[in-house]
Amino acid sequence: MNKNFSRLLAFAKPYAKFWPRYLLFVIPGTIFSVINYVLLIPLLNVIFDPDQIDTVSHLPEFSLSVSYFVSVFNYYVGGILVSQGPMGALIFVSIAIVLASFIANFCNYMGQRIMSSMGTYVVKNIRESVYDKVSRLSVGYFNDQRKGNLLSSMSNDVTEVQNSVIISFKVLFKDPFVIIATLFGLFYISYQLMLITLIALPISGLLIGRISRRLKRSAKDAQDLQGDILSMTEETISGVRIVKAFNAQKYVRGKFNDLNNKHRGVMKKMLFRQDMASPLSEFLGVTVAAGVLLCGGWFILNGQSDMRVASLVAFLGLYYQILNPVKEITRAYTNVQRGMASANRIFAILDAPLDVKKAANPISIKEFKNEIEFKDVSFHYNTDAQVLKHINFTIEKGKMAALVGHSGSGKSTIADLIPRYYDVTGGEILLDGINIKDYRPKDLIGLMGIVTQEAILFNDTVLNNIAFGSEGVKEEDVIQAAKIANAHEFIVHMDNGYYTNIGDRGGKLSGGQRQRLAIARAVLRNPPILILDEATSALDTESERMVQDALTKLMENRTSIVVAHRLSTIQHADQIIVLQAGEIIERGTHAELMALNGAYKRLCGMQGFS
Repeated sequence: MNKNFSRLLAFAKPYAKFWPRYLLFVIPGTIFSVINYVLLIPLLNVIFDPDQIDTVSHLPEFSLSVSYFVSVFNYYVGGILVSQGPMGALIFVSIAIVLASFIANFCNYMGQRIMSSMGTYVVKNIRESVYDKVSRLSVGYFNDQRKGNLLSSMSNDVTEVQNSVIISFKVLFKDPFVIIATLFGLFYISYQLMLITLIALPISGLLIGRISRRLKRSAKDAQDLQGDILSMTEETISGVRIVKAFNAQKYVRGKFNDLNNKHRGVMKKMLFRQDMASPLSEFLGVTVAAGVLLCGGWFILNGQSDMRVASLVAFLGLYYQILNPVKEITRAYTNVQRGMASANRIFAILDAPLDVKKAANPISIKEFKNEIEFKDVSFHYNTDAQVLKHINFTIEKGKMAALVGHSGSGKSTIADLIPRYYDVTGGEILLDGINIKDYRPKDLIGLMGIVTQEAILFNDTVLNNIAFGSEGVKEEDVIQAAKIANAHEFIVHMDNGYYTNIGDRGGKLSGGQRQRLAIARAVLRNPPILILDEATSALDTESERMVQDALTKLMENRTSIVVAHRLSTIQHADQIIVLQAGEIIERGTHAELMALNGAYKRLCGMQGFS
């Protein structure tokens, strides 16, 4: 816990922005809170026993000690008592108490403002760090994670850290000052009674510690189940058509209810333990207070010390002041244990290794000049069997290479290796004779335009989706790109034209329209290298024709790597590479492969194309 809690605190850097100002208010606020109760002694003496007031005949010489300030106060109280009587002294002490209370509460309020500012600052930094890490993680990381768990960490876990840990900062970094100052005040009033109050502290610590350790385990289970619930909800929403098509509403509701009931059970146990900490510490505190009252009363009744009734009342009042910060610390400790379970899940993301790493001294590249070469490339996901085995081929600048084969043959994997969605596990990919791992990743991906089978669009306007990732783009450039992609005609007929919001994942558009927007985005980027991963396979005939026409315009004078589903779209490719089980079994032009009378010809025959 200490290590990760320190990591959370590190998000508050620079500390100088908060701590000096915080201490500037908290220390005097704490001191005046204690003084407020110490002043009860002269107040009660003025009312019940004015003869017992310790008067001082002259102002003492200054010294930084409690006795100096007490002597100064008694000097003024004694003087007013002589000149104005008990009522005047009562008014003076009452004003002093009100003034001390105002200073204490004003300082505490300002300290809380600073800590609240620090808390929101920490949470902002955590969110930015998590989002930054998620944006830099490789595609392979997300294949191994449930989306719901990641979303839960980005939302619920960060919120839990805010609620359970950040809010507790105010307690953990203020109340210890209060306790120390209060103990000092108690010692000043009666060191014998103060020793009795210390009995509760180790007992409370042991009992609350046991509760907190169990609480942390329950919190982790609760957050894991919360991630499962969010993941299932997201899957149900995304797959609502399939759920209804297979009449599976009852099945998914039952599965969801099981998860929800498990989550409720874990949360109930966790909250029961959390709720136990505060009343338990309060009970222990009241028990000790009763012991203090008993001992103090015995001292007074038997004349065993110089303690007076006013001192005993002030001691009990000040002692009850220490109960609240102790109770808050125990509550904060249990909250921290709960929040650290969420913090651990956040740190698991922040500590996730970057599978695709930047070279120590990356090479900048702004222009593609010659060729892309796959040189004895092999690849596998994690420890799985080889997906690609000793792949060798070259794509010259301005040429079109098509990848064909049955599902699972490795076509899309080859396309994913070029922009470094994954890194090869064997061999190398060379661009203009240099390993792509040696280039600056941002520069490398900047040379490429990618259109996939599923058009990835965002809940934004048409214009912003086309201009996505491009800087300093003019509206006329977006319109020109849309025209090349055969998208301009349907865009201008939308309610707000290029400023129409297309909904979540472009849900307001048809499949063909979404794909043409994705193509327009690639056109606007004007890349020298195009990667088209089955960009027309999910479309109807009419949409396919329009999209294919847009792709043909896009590929003019560009180096293209095309993963083909419909073979009729790649018959003019400069080379066609036929894959089977991760290996190249044939390569050549359409005419050359048809003449081989092999696997490619059989694929064409299955599609009724020759």
